[in-house]
Amino acid sequence: MEKRELLQVLGVGLGVAIIDPMRAMAQRRILRGGPAGDFPYAAGHSPEFRKFLGGVRVGEARAHGALLVFWLQGGIPAPYLSISTLEEARSRGDLLITEREQATVPDLIVDNRGKTHVLLLAGEILVGGKQNRIVTEDILLPPLSGPRSLGVYCVEQGRWDGRSSSFSTRGGFAARDLRSKVMERADQGQVWAEVKKYAGKVGAASPTESYQAIYDKADVKQHQQEVEHSIPAPAPAAVGAAVFVGEKLSGLDLFQDPGLFARQWPKLLRAHAIDAYGLHAPRKPDEARLRARVADLLGRAARVEGTLRQNAGVGELFEFRVEAFRGSALVAEAQVVHAAVL
Repeated sequence: MEKRELLQVLGVGLGVAIIDPMRAMAQRRILRGGPAGDFPYAAGHSPEFRKFLGGVRVGEARAHGALLVFWLQGGIPAPYLSISTLEEARSRGDLLITEREQATVPDLIVDNRGKTHVLLLAGEILVGGKQNRIVTEDILLPPLSGPRSLGVYCVEQGRWDGRSSSFSTRGGFAARDLRSKVMERADQGQVWAEVKKYAGKVGAASPTESYQAIYDKADVKQHQQEVEHSIPAPAPAAVGAAVFVGEKLSGLDLFQDPGLFARQWPKLLRAHAIDAYGLHAPRKPDEARLRARVADLLGRAARVEGTLRQNAGVGELFEFRVEAFRGSALVAEAQVVHAAVL
């Protein structure tokens, strides 16, 4: 190869080496507002998640009817982030959620105008806009985030209208099987099928086939209130709970600190109550066996590998499978903000 040709080849290679990182940086900035599918995945494990689970212990149990709840005690306290829930940020007027200018089913705009982080959980129900939606994955919005894209599914099949483009929340949350479909990013048809299944189970007919109709049904509200009265505020130092409906694990949730868990717990409990609605209390459950099952699941989750990616918020999502369960953990500032196993 001639010297001039060699220099040209080297020059092209050097140009690619310089341009590609710049392009990657530009793409990363763009990805802050893109849908989940636009974010690159990387295989691996999460050291923060592993360390966090190493400090979690299964605590005392509480029961009501078919529901059995084990409080999960946390380990050594970490320097917690200051985080608001969806309801808290909405009540202050800090969080705006609206349709896009050209509305689309799977995508909304969210803007945190407050001075604290705001956590939206996969399974939160948003009411309003052209149709009610459900949040697809955990997102931690930074203070003064600016408008960002929020991935959603529709949970109101029979409506596409509305005079207001904004959304509110009534504390609604997805019951287990609907939440599971959301976490596994099933297609929209499967999500609608779960909404229909739950509405049929509790007899909550709705002209627009809205999941919110389940929460609006008087008998369901009464059942949820009975459950909340029987299983009150979490035990001190609890950072999460593992909930069984009968012998089936309905869900396991963990949060960065007891305060955040206590503020998120009521809506999680109401969602579990939907799965227990209409069920007779089983014979006294074998608490020792179920407790050991939770401890084993936590141990397995601490060793699992999965995938890591960013999303429209801050931090990183660690997604994994353990046995037949699907899990995710949102990690930010070197700590686990929220983790779920279903």
